[in-house]
Amino acid sequence: MERDDEKIDEILTKLEKIKDPVGDIYRYNYQGFWIEAFTLKGLIPFQTQFEARDDDIILASCPKSAKTFEYTHSLSFITTIHQGLSLNPLDVFVSHWHFAHRFSGEDDIEPCHLEECFDMFCKGIHAFGPFWDHILGFWKASLEMPRKILFLKYEELMKNDIFFIKKIAHFLGFHFSKEEEHCGVPQQIEQLCSFENLKNINVNKTGKHSLEMSNSSFFRKGEIGDWVNYLTPQMAEHGKKLIQEKIGESGLMFDFLD
Repeated sequence: MERDDEKIDEILTKLEKIKDPVGDIYRYNYQGFWIEAFTLKGLIPFQTQFEARDDDIILASCPKSAKTFEYTHSLSFITTIHQGLSLNPLDVFVSHWHFAHRFSGEDDIEPCHLEECFDMFCKGIHAFGPFWDHILGFWKASLEMPRKILFLKYEELMKNDIFFIKKIAHFLGFHFSKEEEHCGVPQQIEQLCSFENLKNINVNKTGKHSLEMSNSSFFRKGEIGDWVNYLTPQMAEHGKKLIQEKIGESGLMFDFLD
């Protein structure tokens, strides 16, 4: 273990790094993505030792893209199968910005931090960024392997969650019977996995994460379009234009709800 840590420390010294505007955090450019040192210490062993099984179910998303919400939907139904979840990038940024302040222990959110962080986000320098490379990889793979990869958007889930609960169940091979539908099982899952229900579970209100963060830090609003309360029209326009340039004619579209 000590030898592995020394090897990783040696790798870190050779990587490009940038200090995050929020907290005493450095991000390292590893294989085209920006990550923190502690992430790399888990990532390298994963890359070299992990072997996928045919019955694995993997849920992936950019950080702060409502993965906690979607994770519970997938567990309700308990081939390597991937589920990719996305949220429009402006909401992802605002959610991550709030989370970063909680993570660093800074309660007072300064406007200058917002502008600086947004500038870095648009340069692709954020947790596991660039956002567009992360999302496009799963989007394109879902088109090539639709039976193996299900690409979902949080905005669509929130508009018609019962439909997507059934879609996720079908994708995972757990179909609802007529009796289950008649008894309202999809609706029960909807209530069980709702943002408000998850947020108010005692362990999520009082418990702590392994990194000594409060579990409540992972639940803020769960709203779509909250970015309008933080970004100026100029910032939003710049962000939308940039994302459109990056995703090009891939067919992927985001609903910003403005």
